[in-house]
Amino acid sequence: MRELQLGDVIDDYCVKCKRLTNHSIVSMLNAEPAKVRCRTCYHEHDYRREQPPPGKRDLKKQALFKEVLSSIAPEAAQAEGGKKSSGRRKKSAEP
Repeated sequence: MRELQLGDVIDDYCVKCKRLTNHSIVSMLNAEPAKVRCRTCYHEHDYRREQPPPGKRDLKKQALFKEVLSSIAPEAAQAEGGKKSSGRRKKSAEP
């Protein structure tokens, strides 16, 4: 595969369109796209590597979880810092 250049068309997630669309490379940094322009709505943004941004609700849940965990057991909060919970509870075994 050849190296990317200014003006090349690549796929990326557009926050304005809220979907994966074609984008033109507008600026490069260290041989990688830095800024791209959506070819559908012409919105310019940083290159996101086809990943949608995390939802605000998920970020709030994670911050609240860390706060509660640190008030209960500060050591556990540091250990759980990198892990994400799925928000689902496991069923307990009935006797």
